[in-house]
Amino acid sequence: MKMLRKWIYFAVALVLIYYIFIANILITLSILASLYVAFRVYKAYAKNKLFKTASSKESFRESELGLFIALVAKVAKADGRVDELEAQLIGIMFDDISRIFPDKEKTRNFLKEIFNEEKERSDDTREIAEVLNKKLGYGQFKRKQYVEFLIQLAFVDNGITSDEDEVLRIIVDALNITAVEYETMVSRFETMLQNRQETMSPEKAYEILGVTKEDDMNSVKKIYRKQVRKYHPDLIASQDKDATYIEESTAKMQELNQAYDIIKKLNKDI
Repeated sequence: MKMLRKWIYFAVALVLIYYIFIANILITLSILASLYVAFRVYKAYAKNKLFKTASSKESFRESELGLFIALVAKVAKADGRVDELEAQLIGIMFDDISRIFPDKEKTRNFLKEIFNEEKERSDDTREIAEVLNKKLGYGQFKRKQYVEFLIQLAFVDNGITSDEDEVLRIIVDALNITAVEYETMVSRFETMLQNRQETMSPEKAYEILGVTKEDDMNSVKKIYRKQVRKYHPDLIASQDKDATYIEESTAKMQELNQAYDIIKKLNKDI
């Protein structure tokens, strides 16, 4: 009886295999072929879109990324100047964005020019944010990611100033993000940074940067910049990550910045 049952199971398995993999082989192959064609069409469309975006500075300025860079410029210059760490993070962001385009150097130059032009203007912040809002459609995820990047940029030196807060509130309002949502984002950053912030000893500063007392400031600066590049939040890569990714990157940036400032002061006193 047991042997008969095994043979029945075996026969049923053969029938299933036949209908799934043999009888429907044409259907399976058709589905696979359709998926392959769809993938190729999408890749061609995406590549064509990148070419069009990077065809001129004006085309890039009107794109989603170009509009976002313009807002980055507004926030970076809101308190009157772009400090060293902000400038470095913005430069790395340019690298992150330009690497997805066919002509990386040309794209990076566009980003730099757009940033430099837009940081000198403060009267068009809402207008730019409203245009970006239309391009983003109905989804909220990318809106919040962009705002978190802008908050991160404002936080990375020594917290958000009143001028930076004013610019950020104009942007979030135009992006249909409520004041409560914005304040919750800022509060998360503040809480996380307060929890991780402590009085840093010189020994800890050297350990965090991975340098020694014997290293001169030129060497320290090179390693500091290397560490910032390693731990910065990547705008492109962040598309698949949640909000904690940007928050943790911000905390790491502040930690590196604090260590670098301590070592700079120690070297001035020598």
